[in-house]
Amino acid sequence: MSKSADAFRTISEASDELGVPQHVLRFWETKFTFIKPMKRAGGRRLYRPADIAVLEGVKRLLHSDGMTIRGVQKLYREQGLARITGQGSPAEGSGAVMVEPSRSQPEPVSLSGPDRVRLKAALAAVEAAKRRLDASLEA
Repeated sequence: MSKSADAFRTISEASDELGVPQHVLRFWETKFTFIKPMKRAGGRRLYRPADIAVLEGVKRLLHSDGMTIRGVQKLYREQGLARITGQGSPAEGSGAVMVEPSRSQPEPVSLSGPDRVRLKAALAAVEAAKRRLDASLEA
């Protein structure tokens, strides 16, 4: 017999539903102030459907999106719980969305006089540093 979608879940049921161990749920509770399951006498946790949605969001951010605990904490402070549960849109410049760097070649830029000289000197210094680094790694 299955519980209804609106039923509260024990920590073992929440753990099974989310696919994470119970101790991880307890740990997340210490790291994220917004995870607040109801507690019965004796400290028994009961997770509401909204709590499960928050836990799913935290799991997605940590496990799928590769965010750190501090990153999720910052995201919550800056954008709120709706963003954690996936109901909010990412804010411009928040750093929460990972963007694949462009693989296209940069457009050539024509430089004149002093800029060209400084750029060539910088390139020569970088190449010399690379040679020294390569030599030290081979030794």
